[in-house]
Amino acid sequence: MRWETGLVVVVIAIAIMGSSLSPQFLTANNFFNLGLNNGEIAIMALPMALIIISGEIDLSVESTLGMSSAVLGVLWADHWPMLAIFVVVAVVGALAGAINGLLVTRVGLPSLAVTIGTLALYRGIALILLGPRTVANFPTIYTNVGIVAIPHTDLPYSIGIFIVLAVIFAIVLHATPFGRSIYAMGDNAEAAMFAGLRVKRIKTTLFIVSGVASALAGVLFTFRLNTAVQDNGTGLSLDVVAIVLLAGVSIFGGKGSIGGVFLAVLAFAGLQNALLLTNFNQEATGLVTGGLLLVSVFVPNAAMFVRSIRRAVTRMTRRMPSEPALSMPRKDT
Repeated sequence: MRWETGLVVVVIAIAIMGSSLSPQFLTANNFFNLGLNNGEIAIMALPMALIIISGEIDLSVESTLGMSSAVLGVLWADHWPMLAIFVVVAVVGALAGAINGLLVTRVGLPSLAVTIGTLALYRGIALILLGPRTVANFPTIYTNVGIVAIPHTDLPYSIGIFIVLAVIFAIVLHATPFGRSIYAMGDNAEAAMFAGLRVKRIKTTLFIVSGVASALAGVLFTFRLNTAVQDNGTGLSLDVVAIVLLAGVSIFGGKGSIGGVFLAVLAFAGLQNALLLTNFNQEATGLVTGGLLLVSVFVPNAAMFVRSIRRAVTRMTRRMPSEPALSMPRKDT
């Protein structure tokens, strides 16, 4: 059974469980709130999936979000026009991703160590920019993007943006040479380089895309809360990674799909929402995230281990010499 098929079963099971726990679970208003609280995480999960498929990881997404939110707040407080602020924030996100990518591909540092370092660095920049200040009172036309539904739907704008981006990422990953290159790098980066793929350039591009997506998430996050503070987005990296691994993306690279990411967003958001509707301790929802991470890593590797044992047993069985046929002794006449 494909991993995505299992996720469909999980989503259906969560829907049944949620509706049995609370009559509010399958209502349009709850779907809107569910999407509203997870839209920014879903947007950041798309480029994260591509980065992990390529064999790397980006743990700095939450700090890139927070830094982008701080830049937005500072420039708005200085009376910049909002369209100019959007351009600056996008550039900031691209630069943040480029720094990660260049340190990984050109300097040769492991992405785990690099992005842990920039996780602290970008959060520190946000603290320097805003300090203890809080910037609010953004124009209603923009804050409505964070709190109202798309006309004639029950979807928040962040989920609408996620769906559009998911289609684009799916086409790029599954239907273009660029996407096939990402899979090839995740399987074997050295072999991909010898095959003529521009591994360093492609990986740097993926980190830049992740930075821009995190900056976009920072703008949406700020407008949703109508507040820019230096700690916006704290703790979201774990949720993003949990969704991507739950989607069936291998932590070792070379495997995964955007369809799985879409289903994992539904499962992750639905499960947390169902627990909150039952007055589950909100601070304890981290247990759910940690449990999903462990299951998402353990199950695929356990399945691979079982398959490798079966293949080994099959090979041994085929190589065993067949038993000679028993012959009846002949009687002398």
